[in-house]
Amino acid sequence: MTGCSFSQDIALWEQFNGKYDFTFVGNTLNTAENNGTTDCTILTSAVANLNLGTGDTIEKAYLYWAGSGTGDFNIKLNNVDIAASRTFPIFLNSLDYFSAFADVTDLVQNTGNGDYIVSDLDLNPFISPTAYCNNRTNFGGWAMVVVYKNDALPLNQLNVYDGLQGIPDNISITLNSLNVIDDNDAKIGFIAWEGDQSLDIDETLTINGNILSNVLNPPTNAFNGTNTITNSSDLYNMDLDVYDIEGNIAVGDTSALIEMTSGRDVVLISTIVTKLNSQLPDATIAINTIEKSCNSRNINVDYTVYNVNSTDVLPVVTIAIYADGVFVGQTQTVAPIAIGDSENGFITLTIPAEIPNEFELQFFVDRNQDGVGFIAEIDEYNNIDAEIISLNVSPPFNLVPPLVACNEGLSKGTFDFSIYETSIKNDPADTVTFYETPENASDEVNPITNSNNFNTLAPKEIFARIESPEGCFSVTSFMLNVKNCPPKVYNLVAPMADNFYDTFLIDGLRDIFLNFRLTIYNRWGAEVWTGNNNTADWDGKATKGFRMAGSDLPEGTYFYVLELNDPDFPEPMNGFLYLKR
Repeated sequence: MTGCSFSQDIALWEQFNGKYDFTFVGNTLNTAENNGTTDCTILTSAVANLNLGTGDTIEKAYLYWAGSGTGDFNIKLNNVDIAASRTFPIFLNSLDYFSAFADVTDLVQNTGNGDYIVSDLDLNPFISPTAYCNNRTNFGGWAMVVVYKNDALPLNQLNVYDGLQGIPDNISITLNSLNVIDDNDAKIGFIAWEGDQSLDIDETLTINGNILSNVLNPPTNAFNGTNTITNSSDLYNMDLDVYDIEGNIAVGDTSALIEMTSGRDVVLISTIVTKLNSQLPDATIAINTIEKSCNSRNINVDYTVYNVNSTDVLPVVTIAIYADGVFVGQTQTVAPIAIGDSENGFITLTIPAEIPNEFELQFFVDRNQDGVGFIAEIDEYNNIDAEIISLNVSPPFNLVPPLVACNEGLSKGTFDFSIYETSIKNDPADTVTFYETPENASDEVNPITNSNNFNTLAPKEIFARIESPEGCFSVTSFMLNVKNCPPKVYNLVAPMADNFYDTFLIDGLRDIFLNFRLTIYNRWGAEVWTGNNNTADWDGKATKGFRMAGSDLPEGTYFYVLELNDPDFPEPMNGFLYLKR
């Protein structure tokens, strides 16, 4: 006997958490069970009745239809055109079969209880007189999964799984995304196709290794054309069966294994629905804001604990906090949190010194220091929020050497330290400003605005404030010093009352070399004038020699000797000058 060449595995389609339950509605297109005496007659329409109870409100309605062949995907429901939004083909024992799906919630909500008729579902072109008739696998039918809500119900979790898988010989289907709190009133429903009551050779249905059966479905003939909802056994070649599974699943289970065997009967499973009690909270947490101070390992964290997507009140829970996996603090919620509600919290944490300045901050709700949780939840894997944190620290900086300018007199100098705005900082994003006192640098007041042309007495200390984009700052300093630079001699004296070269001008001399001595000689080597920092500049008059003191010297070439009397300039400067009349 050959198996499936291909199929579409049963998988979770949608989950409902709340005061929900489900029912099946549907009917077969077959007029009788397939056997050796019936013909291949198949209908194109069939009717079934929906009869929900008082207080039941329709939440969802999913329409499935199936049959032999490659499929008819455009049908009518209560004379409304329906097109399949999903299709499930299967190739079994060298023949094609199909199932199709459409969400008909709006139509069913508007119609409510009453008859539903599927029409224009015509499979005759596939079935007669082909191999489907020959091997008695001609079938067609439709079914609806109706999920309804009622405030009188307990809180449940409903899972709707669909696809299309078939036997013989056997198949295994794992139902994931379960959350078993207790198995009180737990049930499972199957929409199956092509099962024959007369074929019961090695036919079993189990969940977690336990055989399922009920009054209509014996342990050896699970798929036998029955409808548990209407308690009928004439649903030829399809099954709408619901089983009680109390005692067949365990608290804490997150999946269940469905296994089916059939020694001869062809059975196709398209839909499975589970209902489990799920009155549980669901704690989640979010880090909202983090306040940091400069050069502090204390951080203030605002966070929120939520109880959304839940079915029960969240009791007071513990919150464990880690930095790079190291436990750094613990707190808890203040009061129970209602379904769909939240609670805001605030905590100050001290980050240990061994944790680097950049780390991952992790908040775990319903966890203690050892990572143990105490509250059973709908989802046990959504209890964490994490964020990468960088502590605000004073920015690093580079030390810069002192600046030296020429002494302009009485230890004054003009300095350009604007280039230090770049060279002091390590990070290009930092900003650098200069101040004359450390207090001004710390308080960020009275900055120096002319760093490229700053005139001051020296030595003087300048303070640089390096500030990061986060607002943290460091303060460093460097020195401004002056040195005595070589004087510049202008060797023309022209005392002609025109204010040009009226005296012997030497730049960078007076009030710099305080102990200098300047001597003027005529061309024959006779000393005619001598002066120092306390005398006026030479204006061409004699103070020594054969001339009368204060008398004008004649035009001509003279020589000077300038003794600076400075350790950096031990040798005298000398040269000539010209006196012009």
